[in-house]
Amino acid sequence: MKLALDDLPNDIDLLKQLLLETLAAKDAEITELKQSMQRLLEQFRQAQQKRFGASSETHDYQGEVFNEAEVINDEPAELTAVDESVPPKKRAKRKLLPKDLPREIITHDISEADKQCACGHRLTLMGQDSSEKLQFIPAQIKVIEHVRLKYSCKHCEAQGTQTNIKQAPAPVSPIPKSFATASLLSQLITSKYQYALPLYRQETLFKQHGIELSRQTMSDWMMKSAALFKPLYDLLHQQLLKQKVIHADETTLKVINDERVKSYMWVYCSGADGPSIAPRYQELNSIVLYDYQDGSRASTCVSHFLSIEKTVFNGYLQVDGYAAYQRANDRLVGCWAHARRKFKEAIVAQGKTKTSKVSKADMALSMIAKLYRIETQIQSLSLEAKLSRYVEDSRLNIDNNRAERAVKPFVIGRKNWLFNHNHRGAKASAILYSIIETAKANGLTPFDYIEHCLEQLSHPNCDLNSLLPWRVNLSKA
Repeated sequence: MKLALDDLPNDIDLLKQLLLETLAAKDAEITELKQSMQRLLEQFRQAQQKRFGASSETHDYQGEVFNEAEVINDEPAELTAVDESVPPKKRAKRKLLPKDLPREIITHDISEADKQCACGHRLTLMGQDSSEKLQFIPAQIKVIEHVRLKYSCKHCEAQGTQTNIKQAPAPVSPIPKSFATASLLSQLITSKYQYALPLYRQETLFKQHGIELSRQTMSDWMMKSAALFKPLYDLLHQQLLKQKVIHADETTLKVINDERVKSYMWVYCSGADGPSIAPRYQELNSIVLYDYQDGSRASTCVSHFLSIEKTVFNGYLQVDGYAAYQRANDRLVGCWAHARRKFKEAIVAQGKTKTSKVSKADMALSMIAKLYRIETQIQSLSLEAKLSRYVEDSRLNIDNNRAERAVKPFVIGRKNWLFNHNHRGAKASAILYSIIETAKANGLTPFDYIEHCLEQLSHPNCDLNSLLPWRVNLSKA
């Protein structure tokens, strides 16, 4: 506010008061401007970090760029063979190849003439050296032709009576009236949902073998395979709700026939990422289930999944801070990894300061790091010795990274196939992803597990309990 000279009072005390008020108003305005500028700088730094900064939470799936070989080759790699330039103590030993792989032994011998010594005597075999080489044999495709012999009674034919014809029953098939075998379907499913190879690329691979297998046909097979797995998925769902601890998370996907810009896939998991002897996992089954409920992100999705028929989940639910979980369960467990990220964002937003004063965010990160060190140190202790919401029960984890790791394969696959065409496709994807990730969590090879399950699920009276991944027997007679 500008004042004319004639508007100023002549009283000195009033002038002083006016001056103080003006200075205070200016100071408040400057403070507000500084705060606004600081907020804008923080937002700018955060945006720069998210777009260009390196993430400290890397994952095995992140090497997907086209120059992956060049990038990895530039990084310090673990030695896989003896390097003469490295001192003996630092040489890394090559890991032995699995003993159960088929082996072909080729013996290299010297000629008979070379076995004669210069002194005239014959050389004696003193030992041998061996080295292993790994040979890759491309996938083999063959046709299984089922021939069903027919038998009839010639006597009945001669008498003109009703001819009695007998024939062996048709073998069961996962998808009747198609040439898809359990092994072929398993290959298609794992290629798409485990290794993120879209169907149009698989179509190209089959063409190289002279086989016309369209992506439309393969897509139809994916849907029918998911329908076969649905009873097993439902049984795993019931088993999951009986666990004492469940981790949950959600991620986005695009469904074409949906007016929403974003749809959501939920993931629920229990146990460990893989086989583990840690005490905290001894009473938990390792299960990973994806759930798609028309793409919603509402709390009803959580409550519907955690309560089916007569089975209601009443254990601990470990999640991030999303409010939808709060309405579904009153025994929520927070995630220190999410809390830690907020403090990291605060440090990035603050930028580099000239002072050596430790910020509150730095102090918080230091305290959280101590918690993680304690968790690492006590992993092998019994349930009664261990810290017992994450300190209430020794089966709980310090963070929700279990669910975040479980949702990663879906996120990576989503980058390759981009979208589902409709809700049915999204639900089928959820089932097939669930079967693969649950198999991996139980130390099974997904291809073998899926092939076995499809063979068994083809029978009308299949024992679903025998197909649970912690009970299944994949040994072939």
